[in-house]
Amino acid sequence: MNKHQDDEDLIDLPPSKTKIKKQMLELQNLGEQLAALNKDQLKELELPENLRDAINEVKRMTKFGAISRQMQYIGRLMRDVDAAPIIAKLEVWNGTSKQHITWLHQVESWRDRLLADPNAITELLAAYPQSDAQRLRSLIRNALKEKELAKPPKSFREIFQVLREIIPEVQ
Repeated sequence: MNKHQDDEDLIDLPPSKTKIKKQMLELQNLGEQLAALNKDQLKELELPENLRDAINEVKRMTKFGAISRQMQYIGRLMRDVDAAPIIAKLEVWNGTSKQHITWLHQVESWRDRLLADPNAITELLAAYPQSDAQRLRSLIRNALKEKELAKPPKSFREIFQVLREIIPEVQ
């Protein structure tokens, strides 16, 4: 046999038992993360009825063995679900998605610019007209004064929170 024929034979092989088991454990771990979510978060996810019921059931269980069996069952149900959107939503909620991190960096950048450049507030108001200019100016003044007097950065943090409300997160 030639090398090309060997490559084709490798491609046709089914996944190994180890790989299948690893995938099943990953789905079971994802199921455990789902079981840790609150009711509102579960409602946001588009889960099949039987999976949602199994997750709600495991929350009512108290015995370790029963919980373990139910988690295995949830892992089995997860095989029929597209896990990618669930993982993406969990990453957003955990603050680990690239888009979420990029958005947080954008908010931090705006805050730094507002404190460093007096003209930056004009740019911010032009980009986000729904902003409360008076409140932002007051917070900027207070943050600069806090820094000058070496006080805790209360206004500095509050500027960040206000900017998080103003600047939309793209998903």
